[in-house]
Amino acid sequence: MRALLVTRSGVGSVEEVDPPVPAAGQVVVDIALTGICGTDAALFHGNEARIRHARSSYPLRLGHEWCGVVCALGDGVDRSWLGQRVTGDTMIGCGRCARCRDGRHHVCDDRYEIGVRRDWPGALAEQLLVPVEALRPLPPSVTDQMGAMVEPGGNAYRAVAASGVTEGQRLLILGPGTIGLLCAQFGLTNGAEVHVLGRTAASLELARSLGVHGAWTQDILPDRPWDAVIDATDSARMPQAAVDLVEPGRRVVLIGVSTDPSTIDTRTVLRKDLRVIGLLGASLGLVPTITAYAEGRVDPTPLVGSIIGLDEVPATLSGWAATTERVRPKILVDPRR
Repeated sequence: MRALLVTRSGVGSVEEVDPPVPAAGQVVVDIALTGICGTDAALFHGNEARIRHARSSYPLRLGHEWCGVVCALGDGVDRSWLGQRVTGDTMIGCGRCARCRDGRHHVCDDRYEIGVRRDWPGALAEQLLVPVEALRPLPPSVTDQMGAMVEPGGNAYRAVAASGVTEGQRLLILGPGTIGLLCAQFGLTNGAEVHVLGRTAASLELARSLGVHGAWTQDILPDRPWDAVIDATDSARMPQAAVDLVEPGRRVVLIGVSTDPSTIDTRTVLRKDLRVIGLLGASLGLVPTITAYAEGRVDPTPLVGSIIGLDEVPATLSGWAATTERVRPKILVDPRR
């Protein structure tokens, strides 16, 4: 089968590799669409901190946002999975440790992450190997484009839930990228007054079309009491900005991962009596996201800017910085193009 291999920092190509063979408890999925994001770009460019944290090695096999159809079963897997449209959990815990046993498999120290951690091959390929317990079925009303965006949606769902915003409260989201705009949609479904902060007017056009109550650049951001602030950027400066902006006694949620270490003045956190919450991964938000997509309460498809072929991925990741201000931020990949 064809798969993207990243052989060294900034160098990747599509190669013929052996197709996956499912062991007991595993399935193979024919990939329909795969999303690419900043994590893929950071790994592609050889960000040493990311690769070290991921316990990964070259050649990297990227891709953790995906959907497809189950095409092969390992021993012990119920045959009803065959032919099912699915997406799945990126995080694969060991299943034995205390964290896994009490529902925290996404922070298991020995976890794999599909396409990210400990060299589990990712979904920028024609087929993907997945443990059956990681699968999440997709109803007919969830299209392939939606299915490939369940993973970022799960992150956004968790961020909004952690913010605690309720009807009539004011939510500020830093960053109009894929997760930031999905946070905006989930915030609107909660009845919150939602505002988005971006760097350019062009990057905020889509936020306005989604129905947010305000879309601002930093120089015109109004001075209002923000009941919650979500940082969905990769800027090392923005966590402190979130702490500075939020109302005392309220919450800051950190869902973006900065390339460089960020700092927060804990004196401000203490004096404002804040809760600052960090979130890792979509695992606990996948099912609510699928439900929201299926019921039409959240629609991720306006965020899709393009669908490209597998051969176009190396050039796209190589020029990733130039794509961050796209009006429609999400790029999907059809691995059979």
